[in-house]
This record gives sequence, structure tokens and C-alpha cells, in this order.
Amino acid sequence: MAKSTDIRCAGAELYFLPVETRVPLKFGSETLTSVTCARVRVRVEGRSGDWAEGWGETPLSVTWVWPSELAYDLRHEAMRAFCILLAKAWSGFNEAGHPLEIGHDFMEGELPQLLQAFNESRAEASMPWLAALVCCSLFDIAVHDAYGNLHGLNIYGAYGEEFMSRDLSAFLSASSDSVRSFQNAFPADFLRKPAGSLPAWHLVGGLDPVGCDELSGKEPDDEYPVELSDWISRDGLKCLKIKLRGNDSRWDYERLVKVGQVARVGGVESLSADFNCMVTDPEYVTEILDRLEAEQPLTFRMLIYVEQPFPYDLERHPIEVSAVSERKPLFLDESAHDWKLVKMGRDLGWTGVALKTCKTQTGALLSGCWAEAHGMKLMVQDLTNPMLAQIPHVLLAAHVNTIRGVESNSMQFYPDASRLEERVHPGLYRRRNGMLSLESIKGSGFGYRQDEINRPLPDSVVQY
Repeated sequence: MAKSTDIRCAGAELYFLPVETRVPLKFGSETLTSVTCARVRVRVEGRSGDWAEGWGETPLSVTWVWPSELAYDLRHEAMRAFCILLAKAWSGFNEAGHPLEIGHDFMEGELPQLLQAFNESRAEASMPWLAALVCCSLFDIAVHDAYGNLHGLNIYGAYGEEFMSRDLSAFLSASSDSVRSFQNAFPADFLRKPAGSLPAWHLVGGLDPVGCDELSGKEPDDEYPVELSDWISRDGLKCLKIKLRGNDSRWDYERLVKVGQVARVGGVESLSADFNCMVTDPEYVTEILDRLEAEQPLTFRMLIYVEQPFPYDLERHPIEVSAVSERKPLFLDESAHDWKLVKMGRDLGWTGVALKTCKTQTGALLSGCWAEAHGMKLMVQDLTNPMLAQIPHVLLAAHVNTIRGVESNSMQFYPDASRLEERVHPGLYRRRNGMLSLESIKGSGFGYRQDEINRPLPDSVVQY
């Protein structure tokens, strides 16, 4: 049944913002030294003819979403081109409803066809679904923001029955052992009252120096730390996520040991291990975990979860992973495109889900609700989100029941990119005492306070 609060999309203006890293960031077999942030301003109209605008932004992290031997530039240009195509498609999408309903209908009905036609029009290798989702996410985020702006609400106050025509059973199907029903349930029923601050996870990248013996002398000489112990000291870090190789067990084990030692000296409390989708046999992970437990029990106890060791295409690689999750909670990340794949992962032995706004606000909420109803643990993971992209990312973590806080690492790799946003939101772009503060997020939509940030933008690449 239609609601008087329903909206429809009525226009989109797309921008590309280039960002350079201060230090390289390794993803799998590739290294990131720059990124394009795609930003959109979406216009929506209400049923009475009133209108509002909303903003969405996502880094087009090519190496994460599209691992391939295809040249980086070809993949990067393909993602930019797909964003341009999506700007037209979202502007002409006439379905009316709540942002979650609109986002779901677009991703289920329009996006697969758009991606198929896009791939058929190109001679190079096909763009994967994860890349398409990331391109789509900024538009979806902007529609949620615009809805909140139109109705003068923080968007997290608009995920209940008062605003939605469809309950969660229209989007999700529960397994027989679900602890909660989706009938007459809405996202608001699975969200929590947000805390004013969150523990922040620091990323220990594969190229990051851990100890002075790993310094090359070529590190940037600026106001920011380089070596891990300096980061821990400056930011009061309590949580470290350790990037591993996934194809070199000796290096991975020694990395865990070394980071664990530095972490304990610095007062860090929690660790996680990210094997970067490179593992194909669970025994690779279980042998490392068992050795760690036997030889480094303190570090083993600090390790509170393991993230996505196995290839992200779960349907092509349906690996039974209970041997790993029996030792430590095991979180889907790249594999968790939507709740259906979360369900498949749970059936294979995965016990947690890492949510990301870069796979759409709509998808993150729906996957989070499905996981909560089935007793799975949650985390909110970063895509090294700078500028506006940081705010929906942190707000999601504040409203879902994460295992601990939120990953946030843009201040490590391109801190200067967010200088203007940091002036308005100082607690979101600098970690203090191991925490991020959400106190500055105010107003409607995602509470960006965009007018106060007043970032100069390049010329739009397309406007509808």
C-alpha cells in the first residue's frame, strides 16, 4: 500500500573526485596508490510535488571489487563508465516508495540487466557483480539521504512501519531455524539505539611497517605516523585488523606473531585476520590458527574473528568452512553481496557477516536483518572511506550490533583527502583513545552537514 511519504527519483548529478594515497595499500596481489571517489547528488520528488536532494559517495576500489589480470586502467574506466550509465538509469527509475523499497527493486530488476548489457557491449573481460554493486551504492545511499532530507528526519528514524509499505518478508526469506520472523517486521526492529562513539579498527596492511626493522627510508615525512607502534600510541588504538597474503603460510604466521607482540606492548585488546580471499583449502587457515594457539596463546586469544579467507564467488567456490569457524568466528565479506549469499554462507559454516555501505545501504540493512534473525555475528568493514563516504559507513556500525565497533582506515592512507569534512566532523576523521565520535552528525538524512563542509567539486561528468 502506498504511503504519503513515498518518493521517486527525479534526477542525478555525478562527479568523480581523484584521491592519491600517502602510502600504498595492498589488496590481494595488487597495490593501490590512488582511487577515484564517485559522488552523486540525487533529486527526489514526493507525492505532493515537494522535492529534496541527497548525496552519496563511494570509492571505486578497483582492486578490491574486480581482481583480474586485466589492466587496472581498463577496469577503472569501465567502472567510471558504468557509474555514468547508472546515473541515467536511476534518474529515469519511476518506481515510487521508501528508499529501501526503491533500492531493492532497482537492484533486483534493473541492475542485472544493465550489467549484462554493459558487459555484452565490451570486448574486455566482464565486470563482476561486486563491482556493479559498488557503482550502484552511491546512488542508493543518496536516495536514502534525500528521503531523510525531504521529511526532516535522520534516515535511521525512517526504517519502521510508519514509512514503509512492505515488511521484511517482502525482501527476505527466513530459514526454518530462524529465531525471528520477518512477517510484520521492519529494519527498525533489528537496529539499536546508537552510541555516541565507537571503537575504531586500524588496518595493518601487507606493506605497512611493523617495527623499525621494516622501515625502508622512503616513507613519507609528514605529520602522520608510519610504523605501527607509533599509530597505536598516537591514536590510542585497541583494535587491529591484520592483512595477510593467504598464499604464504610462513609469512602469514610470522606476521600474526609480530603484530601480536607489538599489539600487546601497546595495550591493544582485539585482533582480526584478513586472508584476502586467497585461500582455497580450509586447512591452510586451521594450521595457522592451531599453531598460533599452541605457540602464541595470548595472541590467539586476542584474535576475535577471521575474515574472508576464501574466494569471494561463493557459488563457484562452495567450500565447507566449519573447521575454521569452530576455532574462531568466520566472517563473510566480499562474498556477502546480499542475504541469499549470506544464507548460503551460513549453510557452509560461516558464522558472521561483514557489512559494507559500499555494497548499498539497502543491501547492508537487509543482510544485517537476515543475519541477526539467524544468530550470526556482525561487523561493519571499511572500504577506506574518505570524505562523505565515511559518514553512512560509521552510522551503519552505530546502529547494528557489531562484534566490536567499526573498521576505519582512510586516515591512514589518504588523511588529507578529508580535511574539509574533518573541520565539521573532527571526531570522525581522527581516532582518539581508540574511538571515533559521532557527536557531530546532526540534521536530516545522514547528517552530513554538507553546506558547512562546502567542498568545491569538479565539473559534473553527467547531469540528468
